Amino acid sequence: MPVNELIQRALDTADRLGAQYADIRVVERRNEGLTVKNGALEAATSNVSAGFGVRVLINGAWGFSSSAVLEPDEADRIAGEAVEIARASAVAQREPVELDDTPPLTATYRTPFTEDPFAVSLDDKLRILMEADAAMARVSGVAIREGNVMAGRETKTFASTTGARIQQEIVEAGGGIEATAVNESEMQQRSYPNSFGGQAVTGGFEAVRLLDLAEHAEETAELAVALLDAPQCPSGEMDLVLDSTQVALQIHESCGHPTELDRVFGTEASFAGTSFLTTDKLGSLRYGSEQVSIDADATAPGGLGTFGYDDEGVPAQNVPLIQNGLLVGYLTSRETAPVIGRQSMGSARAWTWSHIPLIRMTNINLRPGNAGSLDDLIADTRDGIFMSVNKSWSIDDRRLNFQFGDQAGWLIKNGRRTKLVKNPTYTGITPRFWGSCDAICGAGEWTLWGISNCGKGEPVQTGHVGHGAAPARFRRVQVGVGRW
Repeated sequence: MPVNELIQRALDTADRLGAQYADIRVVERRNEGLTVKNGALEAATSNVSAGFGVRVLINGAWGFSSSAVLEPDEADRIAGEAVEIARASAVAQREPVELDDTPPLTATYRTPFTEDPFAVSLDDKLRILMEADAAMARVSGVAIREGNVMAGRETKTFASTTGARIQQEIVEAGGGIEATAVNESEMQQRSYPNSFGGQAVTGGFEAVRLLDLAEHAEETAELAVALLDAPQCPSGEMDLVLDSTQVALQIHESCGHPTELDRVFGTEASFAGTSFLTTDKLGSLRYGSEQVSIDADATAPGGLGTFGYDDEGVPAQNVPLIQNGLLVGYLTSRETAPVIGRQSMGSARAWTWSHIPLIRMTNINLRPGNAGSLDDLIADTRDGIFMSVNKSWSIDDRRLNFQFGDQAGWLIKNGRRTKLVKNPTYTGITPRFWGSCDAICGAGEWTLWGISNCGKGEPVQTGHVGHGAAPARFRRVQVGVGRW
């Protein structure tokens, strides 16, 4: 069935059955992945998913239904089912949903890229991973060597009863490597360029080639082995310098999630908690120091949270969340923004055609500062510790109290990076921690990192988001195992 006919059929049915508003998304997503482990192909995956979802608003309540059957009768059935769900939901609705007045748009958007990741041969992708694996294998003491590359393409059409019609194609690519060293008593890991799968972007395979995995493989393996004999991270209060990968995850957990306005309103409480950034704090809460300014930028080139329009048809935007340490904004949808007297900034997205849109992070970016390079920042630190690449994290359900662990740390003495230490950790309370930030490196050290495993919602949706960050320093932070 032609897509345009399916769309019109579903919207006409919803309108005829009494929907005050209805929209539809027709989505096809294709994913490919290769994983190499210890010199052998561990996994090769390829899958395609296609379907459509219909969302309707009746008596101030949402109804949603979806299907993988792209047929005329199914369009009628799914629209009708969404209407029935909305009518049932209205019985228990406490406050009627009211949408902002975002105008309906007709538009197209495509991810810019140089090299289509699906046009690159599997042999070429496998060669890149095998060369990196061989380089890691030259280092004695490495027990497990892993590498991966991934590609994704999503094509979708959004339309609404108010006249919106938007077509998008989002292309993604990424990869990374990891070495695991083991001795008789413990295991240590080192990842490049980041943990949990490496780095991913919206863009083409040129991004994977730029990672130059083989060139960094040997040093990655050597550090994993060196960590086995390194002393434990010391405990106490000291100045902390974080690399950009760890700053990115700190942003994700302690700024991105708590500024999701649906969490603030409590609609996310059952799965992953609420937020300490309640609306009475908007414009008044001192979230961080004057150095800390954080934006939600869905327009940033290459960001994994970059797109043309969200899944409500709202254009991608760059809006401030934290301005010179002050809370000034939230991630919003057409439903939540009017509650605080604002217009949606375009962060409602669904993982697949079978999910209803939720507020999701876009690219939540810490603006670069004026502290120069990482070497400059360390040279300006008299006594402290530098931590690099996340290994673990824990944060409470209001996003207030946290603990992070990194793969590697180095003590800083008199402006020099000195002794390597293992199992470095730090703890903090979100506004106090960001309030201790007194220096952020400049634009030359800033990287837009992709995170492809952000979970939210019931049933759970996996979000692809981005975080731009540069290395930063935080004063008098509790590191290591504290004494209570």
